[in-house]
Amino acid sequence: MRRGFKTEAERLADRTRAELGLRPHAHMPIRDLAAHLDIEIYPADHLVDLDDLEELEELQPGAFSAATFHLPGGRTVIVSNPLSDSGRTNSDIAHEIAHVLLNHEIREIQQLAGHTFFTCNPEQEEEANWLAGCLLLPRALLLREAYASSDPEIIAKKHHVSVPMARFRLNASGVLLQVQRARAGRSRRP
Repeated sequence: MRRGFKTEAERLADRTRAELGLRPHAHMPIRDLAAHLDIEIYPADHLVDLDDLEELEELQPGAFSAATFHLPGGRTVIVSNPLSDSGRTNSDIAHEIAHVLLNHEIREIQQLAGHTFFTCNPEQEEEANWLAGCLLLPRALLLREAYASSDPEIIAKKHHVSVPMARFRLNASGVLLQVQRARAGRSRRP
């Protein structure tokens, strides 16, 4: 990830959340953000048979989560996996919205053994993951939850994200260490 990106992403998430009128520690209704950005969201079973999605999931679990399409007329559409739970779907949608907010280039389409697939720019994927986390679980929200001793499962359920997303943000943001140090400092005072 390029130098300074994490700070830039935190600020972009704060500005984006403010545009929606959200307080820094408030839950992010990700579909409201999509609507604000004129992004349409559809489950993939509106485009292909659910049986095909189930077969893909059985062959390679997690192979498809979500994808963004920029269509003629300026339409932007995110297609999500209807087989995922709602927390994972929200995390996936936030990831795709992050690509849009960061103006990432469309992934390249490749052919292999007669099958079509998208290649991903690893740096852009890492940036989108980080920004998605900032949008859904900003530092102010994480600090509030950490001081309340909320674990990743509680945070995920309360804020409609996946448990891995909640765990990732708690650990990668440094919030747990910050709270631990603050508590240790208080316990040493006379």
